[in-house]
Order: sequence, then C-alpha cells, then structure tokens
Amino acid sequence: MTDVAVLILHPQPAGRAGEIERWVAAARAALAERHRVGFLAAGATDVTVAAGPPDEIAFGRRVRSFVERHRPAGLVVLGSGAMPLATAADRRAFVAAAASGAGVALANNRYSADAIAIGGAARLAELPDLATDNALPRWLEEVAGFAVTDLRHRWRLGFDIDGPLDLVLLGRRVRLPSPPAGVVDRVTERLTAVRAAAHDRTAELIVAGRTSALALAWLERAIPARTRALVEERGFRTAPEGQRPPRSVLGALLGRDGPGQIGSILGELGDAALVDTRVLLAHALGGSEANWPVPGDRYASDLLLHERVDDAWLRELTRGAADGPIPIVLGGHSLVGPGLRLALAEGP
Repeated sequence: MTDVAVLILHPQPAGRAGEIERWVAAARAALAERHRVGFLAAGATDVTVAAGPPDEIAFGRRVRSFVERHRPAGLVVLGSGAMPLATAADRRAFVAAAASGAGVALANNRYSADAIAIGGAARLAELPDLATDNALPRWLEEVAGFAVTDLRHRWRLGFDIDGPLDLVLLGRRVRLPSPPAGVVDRVTERLTAVRAAAHDRTAELIVAGRTSALALAWLERAIPARTRALVEERGFRTAPEGQRPPRSVLGALLGRDGPGQIGSILGELGDAALVDTRVLLAHALGGSEANWPVPGDRYASDLLLHERVDDAWLRELTRGAADGPIPIVLGGHSLVGPGLRLALAEGP
C-alpha cells in the first residue's frame, strides 16, 4: 500500500467575525475532525488539518508547499466543509485512488472539486498558484496529463458546507454544532413553504443558478410540482482567463428593475423559488469573490436576515426575497445542486 497523506484545509474566521460566521467555522472544524478520524480508518498514513485565519496564500501554493514538506506518494486534499455526507466507503475510494500510482486522480466532481485524490503526488511540485480547489482537476488532466475520474453520480459527495444554509439543509443528518438562537427561524419557515409548493401538483417551482442535468432529472422523478429552471454560469469559478465575464438573465432583470424586485419578478414565474445568489453577485460584481460582500453579509442573506446585511445591494435583494409574494430561499451552489434533495425532502 502506497503511503497516502490527507490534507484538510480549514479556514478560520477573521477576528471580527459575527456569531453566524463563528457557527459555520465551528461546524467545519467538527467536520474536519470527523474526516481526520475517518480517513485514518480508511487507510491513510497521515492526516493533517491545516487551520489558519484568512490570508492571501493561493490554494495551489498551499498544496505545493505541503507536498514539498511531507513528500507523500499519494495525496487526498479537501476543504473542511467538503463531503459532510461521505461514508466510510467513500473515504476508502479516495484513499485507494491516491494509493494507485502515478498519473491517476479521483475527484468528487471534476468540474467543481471540493475533494480530490492524486496518485503520484510528486507532480504537484509543478502546480501553479491556483486560486481555488475547483480548478485542480482541469490542471491535472490538461497540463499534467493525469487520468481524472470523478464520483459526481454520488450526489451526496457534491454537497459541502459553504455557509449557514447548508447546515440548515443538513439538519440532523450529521451531528454538528447547533445554530445561535433564532437565526435560522425565518429561513426554516421559508424552506417549509417551498417544500410544500414542490409537493403540490398544481404548483410551479423555480430553480435558478448553477443547477445540473442530474439535479433536473431528479426533480422530474421526485417532485410533483412543475419545474421552471434557469441554468446559468456553471463553472464560472474555474473559467480560463480571457473568457467573457459572468452574465445572468435573472441578474439582468434585477439590474433593470433593482435587486429589491426579486420577489415580484419571481412571483410572475412560479409559486416558490430556490435561487443561487452567487451567480447574481458574479453578474453584478464580477466572478472574483474578493469583489463581493463579506462572508458575514452573504451568510446573513442566506438566512434571509436582511437587517444584518450591511451591503446595500445585497440587503435590498435579501429584503425583496424575504418579503416577496412567494416563498424564496437564497443560497449557493449546493441549494440548487446536490442540496435540492435535502431542501425538498419531506422527511428530516
């Protein structure tokens, strides 16, 4: 068995972080420990949880530095929020791929990787300063010549903890820290209303953002309501330099009418809505997260707590969704992708 190291990257919140950010960070830390124990049980030789406050170090540089220091034969790298629903068998699959030899890689999703196993980790000495993990499978395949496969058919592996709404969607499925008092009440009520509409054969559910053909196929099989889908900007985080900037049809309508009109716009199209706001932010402010409102604002928006959002544009958008004529839930990729099953399931 080839030696396999596991690197779990855990960004800690800034010192000025509010209670919602601290809750999300605590949940990710608990999941990182769960993965540490789980990957050791799956056969990994060593598991490192690399925790630290926000800084300017690129993902690619972090991985390259780790490989230079530890020199593992195989490597599994993931974020602390990745794959909270992973099973022991899932972890064994990643360890086996990392141990299988040079030139092989396995990702949870090759187009948006949150976890990836690399056999022949020495090649990572050539890894450029990629900004995020999402672009690593593409570099491995197109530049380093690796055979890259993925497990995107296992929808649970695509779900990750990117913010507080993901913790709400997980519910009791994974034991993680409880939320601060009262912060999830509003979004929980809206999720209940969206779920009721989704199971009403006379209703129409709107799903807007980076959803996929697999998610839409599941909706057709499992949800009685009709579905109106606006599929926009899949892969914008890994777009090559020089590609056109992100653009959104819904974002264009909000640019014309104002972000506060999101409720009235969606109310003309359906009876309930799940909206990936990161696409709207990319349309309005560009694809770089550095130009977006701070995490605390985005997290409060995901919970429909518009009164806690300082950024004027996002506050108006969030208030428009919270006060709209139909139930609307705002979130990130997981909400309209692998998290659809959690958002719309009738059980806990």
